[in-house]
Amino acid sequence: MVEVKNESIFMAKYRKPLLLAFSITFFNQLFGINAFLYCAPRIFELAGLEKSASFLSSIGIGVINLIFTMIGISLIDKYGRKTLMYLGSVGYIISLGLVTTAFYFEWKGMAVPIFLFLFIACHAVGQGAVILVFISKLFPNKLRAAGTSFSTSVHWILAALIPSFIPFLFKEIGTTTVFAIFCIMMVFPLLWVFTKLPETKGRTLEELSESLSKNE
Repeated sequence: MVEVKNESIFMAKYRKPLLLAFSITFFNQLFGINAFLYCAPRIFELAGLEKSASFLSSIGIGVINLIFTMIGISLIDKYGRKTLMYLGSVGYIISLGLVTTAFYFEWKGMAVPIFLFLFIACHAVGQGAVILVFISKLFPNKLRAAGTSFSTSVHWILAALIPSFIPFLFKEIGTTTVFAIFCIMMVFPLLWVFTKLPETKGRTLEELSESLSKNE
């Protein structure tokens, strides 16, 4: 049998890991994480906070993100990537549901910032901590750099595109509707995690790569 020396992540046998890498990156942006990070001051102003309070709350988002990312990283090996993705996905639905409710009933004060802090914490413990570690285990060593580069490119392209639409959507359909749409969309990533995402805990790169390459 002739060994293929110049392999590519776009070869047929790597279709499944490539699709998984694309999907987890796509859903990571579909959650609206960067959109809400970039638009945080505006969101807080729409919730009734003064500009100074909005700025301080935006700083709070960064602090929450840092703390819970460190917590998530420390939990990966103990509970597994898929479990953390479950927690993150359920947390997204709950927190965005609360944000939607707060805007719908026009709750003032710190309600929206607190619920967005919860959203950021769920992301940091779940998808935020897992995504790059998970992607790095999808491809064999010889293709890991290419696979990670592909996923990173998709990530930042979507991170630039999706947030650019948020201010327009806030203006055209309203803040409540935007958050309600994102909340409903979170159901699809949750189903994807349940049905498609493999658990990488306790599995070597060779075992996982062999399993994922059996997709013909």
